[in-house]
Amino acid sequence: MTKTMRAVGVNAFGGPEVLELLELPVPQPGEGEVLVKLDFAGINFIDIYMRSGHYAKSDTYKTPLPMVLGMEGAGRVAATGAGVEGLAEGDRVAWCIFRGAYAEHAVVPAWRLVKVPDDVPLDIAAALQLQGCTAHYLTHSAFALKDGDICLAHAGAGGVGQLLTQLAKMRGARVIVTVGSPRKAEIARSLGADHAILYREENFRERVMEITKGAGVNVVYDAVGKDTIHDSIRSLATRGLCVNYGGASGLVQSIEPLELAEAGSVFFTRPHLADYMRDAGEISARVNDLFGAYRDGKLKVAIDTVFPLTDAMRAHQTIEGRGTHGKLLLDTGA
Repeated sequence: MTKTMRAVGVNAFGGPEVLELLELPVPQPGEGEVLVKLDFAGINFIDIYMRSGHYAKSDTYKTPLPMVLGMEGAGRVAATGAGVEGLAEGDRVAWCIFRGAYAEHAVVPAWRLVKVPDDVPLDIAAALQLQGCTAHYLTHSAFALKDGDICLAHAGAGGVGQLLTQLAKMRGARVIVTVGSPRKAEIARSLGADHAILYREENFRERVMEITKGAGVNVVYDAVGKDTIHDSIRSLATRGLCVNYGGASGLVQSIEPLELAEAGSVFFTRPHLADYMRDAGEISARVNDLFGAYRDGKLKVAIDTVFPLTDAMRAHQTIEGRGTHGKLLLDTGA
């Protein structure tokens, strides 16, 4: 008799209401693959983009219908396929940038998996995958912050924002964040943010220019998108960089090249995390750096809410409402 599992997926693009609880056969690992019994799956904006159809034309993040959602997870190895070395049944593992985590089991390419140290809880391991690696590549690679740099990060109290602030401070940068409430400002400051701008009450570009005495910041990390991108570009120092890595308010549709020139010959990039996680070496370097910082007590990881797998729709509504104070997870344990 075929074993089955619960999973959450979609048969059509749309709002949170299109999410369905499915009963599917437990997949079997092929060559170079590993079957993971999941404990936790992460909730991320990329899941929203996939569910809604925004990535329907993406070659990097393909969204074939029907599909099981979830781009990061953590659990234990249940079985290995042919040719897999270095992983065995029972090993604690985590991964990101491979779809299928909203389920009790998932088959994952072995090269994408990292082993989780015994002193790193699996919920923390899941929380440090997609958001942690995003914060890491933003601060270490897309714009490698150094001592004395000034950065602006939107959504400073969100999952990525909290980790980004801490990593930026470790690299010696001054950090300005935007937040939506005094409570979120407190959270950001407690993690090292030098300035927390309440964007509902203040014009963040004007405040950035006040703080920097008109010079602007070296880099803006913008995951809000449509509502902020033009002022983000105008908040930059001459030849600064705007990194648009998400679209919580809507995806950015266009930027006029002359706008970049008028802002001070600045640069603009819209990266995918996948291009900064190209092989097993790059993945392990980022994740183990994050695990090490957590284990040394240098990196705090805030888990906002853990939803049951059956409550994935409410989890999506929560992250889209931009009311989070940290990471959202699904408890996928069978």
